[in-house]
Amino acid sequence: MKTNFILLLLLTLSLSLSAQYQVITIDNNSSPNEPAIMINPYNTNEIVAGANIDSYYYSHNGGYSWTEGYLSSTNGVWGDPSIACDVSGDFYYFHLSNPDNGNWVDRIVCQKSTDAGESWNNGSYTGLNGTKVQDKEWPTIDRITNNIYVTWTEFDDYGSSNPNDSSRIMFSKSENAGTTWSQALRINQTSGDCFDDDNTVEGAVPAVGPSGEIYVAWAGKKPDGTNAIMFDKSTDYGNTWLEEDVFVSDFPGGWAYDIPGIYRCNGLPILKCDTSGGANNGTLYINWTDQQNGTNNTDVWLVKSLDGGNTWSSKIRVNNDDSNRQQFFTWMDIDQTNGKLYFVFYDRRNYTDNNTDVYMAVSDDGGETFANIKISETPFNPSASVFFGDYTCISAHNDKIAPIWARADGSTLSLKTIVPDNIGILNNTDLGEQKVYPNPSDDEFYFSFKLRKKQTVSLSVYDITGKMICSIINNELISAGKYVKPFNASKYNLSAGIYFFKFSDGKNFKFNKIVYKP
Repeated sequence: MKTNFILLLLLTLSLSLSAQYQVITIDNNSSPNEPAIMINPYNTNEIVAGANIDSYYYSHNGGYSWTEGYLSSTNGVWGDPSIACDVSGDFYYFHLSNPDNGNWVDRIVCQKSTDAGESWNNGSYTGLNGTKVQDKEWPTIDRITNNIYVTWTEFDDYGSSNPNDSSRIMFSKSENAGTTWSQALRINQTSGDCFDDDNTVEGAVPAVGPSGEIYVAWAGKKPDGTNAIMFDKSTDYGNTWLEEDVFVSDFPGGWAYDIPGIYRCNGLPILKCDTSGGANNGTLYINWTDQQNGTNNTDVWLVKSLDGGNTWSSKIRVNNDDSNRQQFFTWMDIDQTNGKLYFVFYDRRNYTDNNTDVYMAVSDDGGETFANIKISETPFNPSASVFFGDYTCISAHNDKIAPIWARADGSTLSLKTIVPDNIGILNNTDLGEQKVYPNPSDDEFYFSFKLRKKQTVSLSVYDITGKMICSIINNELISAGKYVKPFNASKYNLSAGIYFFKFSDGKNFKFNKIVYKP
């Protein structure tokens, strides 16, 4: 419990705990749903998002303001947006097709932007296979080779009840920044039906490993026909794959299920791989939702693999409430600068009706424990008559966090994200160097800091609930140099536990944890 709350403080604590994040409206004009989002890892002020059917959005100031546009392509634009960013900082918007000269959703289209989302080329495509339907794509990019990989579901005939028609997981790659694509390759062994329901193999998401491995997970079927999360991998850049799919976890109730007030819902899995170089480097994570605990109790789950997907952990529950309520439409990302895991999902833990919040979960210990943080300002009550999409999304890099979700106030849809609510920038170098010693201590702590320039600073001490214990420096203009300030914990009759020094210049701040052991 303490670990979770410490992480929450480090991420979001400010002088006023009344608001951790500012909710930003990206779009409330075009009934957006099923959003995707991506931070440029080489310039985190640049963020690009998309929403059904053809909307794109870009922000060049870290998400505080957004510009909307509409995609066009001779290949047609037909939803299922997904966004990627390559090593040059160029963005890619993948979507389904609806060409003037072709068949409905008969290919996977990739449009590219070289100006951080302001404009997009006509696009390239992959997967065209006669009249077969290509659906629900997702990309990933190898940060070493800049290869782009994309996986999706191919239907012989979408919605068909013919037992001879089937669905399968497909793979394609581009080795020239999206100009051309390899011939689509089937990678799974056990096919599904074409109903676009539990028995369809769907939701394939790829990830790249530290040595260029390609991993894919999807909602599929075991050879005996049981619904399951399945996995495959390639160690030669997608040329060959495992002879047999790997079983990851059972999928009780299947990936398609009902949530009151939602037009349709699914728990399709999301796969990510830690390439941060940290303690969990190479660890694979799969995140999904299911109703194994009953139709009134949907939960968010995580499993992980430490051996490249050969074996998988037991399920770990991400939502940490005991409400027995609905949590659904999850997505996850890994901050590859530090290995932190971030999740976003809808959550009804606080209500007995269909009122819905949005929560973010965070783990800094490889998915062993989670802080759950409510990030929406007010609940919303959706209408089951309005299509709400099939997923949310979140992107994270270098402690910049960009979740995105559709909000449905009855039949009115809008698109939301968050930015820090005047809490500054974590690890900002303008705050110089700090050190706390001794730590732990049974009496007096010393806070040492070095300023590189003359500036106004504050230094305060907080307890783990966010209550200020004392102000040591209160908005004072101090010259460049090195300083040491004492804090006598016993003077304040504090109980043993964890406290924080907060050092701030009024705009940016850093926290330093201290452990008091009287």
